[in-house]
Amino acid sequence: MNIASIIEQFREPFLRKYGHRLMPGQLRALDAITACKTRCGHFTCRCGYCQHTQSHALSCGHRSCPRCQNTAASQWLYRQQRKLIPAEYFMVTLTIPKQLRSLFYRHQHRTYTLLFEAAVEALKQLGLDKRHMGGELGMTAVLHTHTRRLEYHPHLHVIIPAACVADRGKRFNRRDGHYFIHGDVIARLFRGKLLYRLYQEGFIVPKDLPETWITHVKHIGKGLPALQYLSRYLYRGVLSEKAIVKTDSTHVTFRYQDAETRKMTTHSLNGEDFIWKLLTHVLPRRFRRVRDFGFLHHNAKKKLTFIQYLLGVKSIPSNPTTKKPIRCQQCEQATEIIAIFPQRIPINFRYMRTAVQNE
Repeated sequence: MNIASIIEQFREPFLRKYGHRLMPGQLRALDAITACKTRCGHFTCRCGYCQHTQSHALSCGHRSCPRCQNTAASQWLYRQQRKLIPAEYFMVTLTIPKQLRSLFYRHQHRTYTLLFEAAVEALKQLGLDKRHMGGELGMTAVLHTHTRRLEYHPHLHVIIPAACVADRGKRFNRRDGHYFIHGDVIARLFRGKLLYRLYQEGFIVPKDLPETWITHVKHIGKGLPALQYLSRYLYRGVLSEKAIVKTDSTHVTFRYQDAETRKMTTHSLNGEDFIWKLLTHVLPRRFRRVRDFGFLHHNAKKKLTFIQYLLGVKSIPSNPTTKKPIRCQQCEQATEIIAIFPQRIPINFRYMRTAVQNE
């Protein structure tokens, strides 16, 4: 069972029900997922030991495809590991109330950008406060838009070391212990900054917004476990194909871990609704869902290198092995790619949508 076959199975009922709501990015995602490893071209490998040649299908490379981006996730994790410092790490999860979700979905690119700006500015301001850290923080923020049941729920995960650069770079402070900044303090400041930006942009904000927003602050040790958790979801689709339990003529059933009981459970959806749930989490084209700030920003390499030198951080070896070599089908030796024949992903679903709507 894979998502591409599910899309093909429920294609017509899905287009009849949701075709008029599909955006260009979602149509591109549908074309890419259904063409992955079938209509994206191929590459040829040659074994240096027995000279046997073999061909393999190319993947689509779309970030919403569950079959792709494993190498990209490994490379991202490696880059983040090189930025780790010996300090306690915290993960701050900032959420928005359900009253704002429809607004965010209709204006995704702009509202997601405002979400990043408000969250980072709030955390920077609190970090500079001497009652908390008293200096410039380093942060890695990742946008997620889904719950484990595939509901639309945009939120930010921000990984922050409990350390800061103070006195214009002359001093580096670390805080020990399992306390960082209280979530309620972050939530109040984040709420004000986000609403101010929405008003400035001219968005009509619902009047029934709650006064208290939910923000979680969790101690995650030395940071690597949180990075490994995020890397599994960063460059892949919102649902692994291994989580799909079964499909029949009308429904798709998948498993997930319940947030409250921590036990695995299952959830069933109509086939067309299941596809729509997946597509609501396709991000706008060229939108960066992961961003670094402060002394973790890519423009602050000298500052981070100096900090790591002061703290005695050993450098991670370069050129990590992130992808297993392709083995020869005859002798099991490693092969070498000698030719690549890419093929443009066919444009199918926008034509299918028009055909179904004209029936």
